[in-house]
Amino acid sequence: MTLDDVVLTSLARIETAGGDVLHAMKQSDAGYAGFGEAYFSWVAQGSVKAWKRHARMTMNLIVPLGKVRFVFYLDGGEEFRVEEIGPDRYARITVPPGIWFGFQGLAAPQSLVLNIASIPHDPKEVERRTPTEITYGWN
Repeated sequence: MTLDDVVLTSLARIETAGGDVLHAMKQSDAGYAGFGEAYFSWVAQGSVKAWKRHARMTMNLIVPLGKVRFVFYLDGGEEFRVEEIGPDRYARITVPPGIWFGFQGLAAPQSLVLNIASIPHDPKEVERRTPTEITYGWN
């Protein structure tokens, strides 16, 4: 597994009178690994939520509101992969199991993250570390 296994997919934004339509995911899309649940997470500007690694869950992360920096890391590695997405760079990040990740809100007052997860949340399949256990310069 490498950080190249994290896939960034541009998404369609369809302008319509009265408000745009923002595509998220279709069953036929690359990165679709089944459906377990979808949930939203708010992240305040400057706030860091790190670090998590899933053993079985494939995540599909989308930011329809605000801007979020996602950082990915593999144990034993020296490199990080960084992707920033939001409405101005509207995309989906597909994260396979086994990759450490954290994220930081970049827009005021907060940003909204959607995760379309391949399995329902299971606290037994996720490993957590504190923000300081993996050294990354968030600021």
